[in-house]
Amino acid sequence: MRTATSTTSLLLVVSAAAAALAGCADETTLGPAEPPVIPAAASRGGDLGQCDDISVPAGSTLVLHAYAEGVQIYQWDGTWAPRGPSATLYADADHTGVIGTHFGGPTWKSNSGSFVVGQLKKPCEVGPADIPWLLLDGIRSKGPGIFEGVTSIQRVNTVGGRAPTAPGNQGEMRNVPYTAEYYFYRAP
Repeated sequence: MRTATSTTSLLLVVSAAAAALAGCADETTLGPAEPPVIPAAASRGGDLGQCDDISVPAGSTLVLHAYAEGVQIYQWDGTWAPRGPSATLYADADHTGVIGTHFGGPTWKSNSGSFVVGQLKKPCEVGPADIPWLLLDGIRSKGPGIFEGVTSIQRVNTVGGRAPTAPGNQGEMRNVPYTAEYYFYRAP
């Protein structure tokens, strides 16, 4: 035998379900009816401004846009010699969503274990305070993961990272903070 409270509860559940289904009775679609159109420029990465000469080969497909925050490492041996980066790769410009690391080689490694090693193809100087923007060839990669098969890498929108201007002591290491954006591509 049902009590008045259990009958009322059952009626409320049935009424809520009926209302939810009634709201779905028309043929209104949720979300866009068609996939969004991505402008051609977005598939090529960011605006290169004065650095158009670091464009990737025509037909390349953008597979990842990452934001880096870290340091460029220098060692004094009469001049400040670059020893490579040490940076964290993030999914967005607010530096949230860690997706991997960037270190000497230069190498980029995803949290899932895929990696790509780059080789400098062309730099573009953008000013005296910031490290150059770069185009690198992906010379070796391993997956599976986002970096598997990457053939081109761009470093753009750099801030900081230049070698110190004052001399150091023999063998001294310095870490110079920098941020940058990296675009990773696969060839057609």
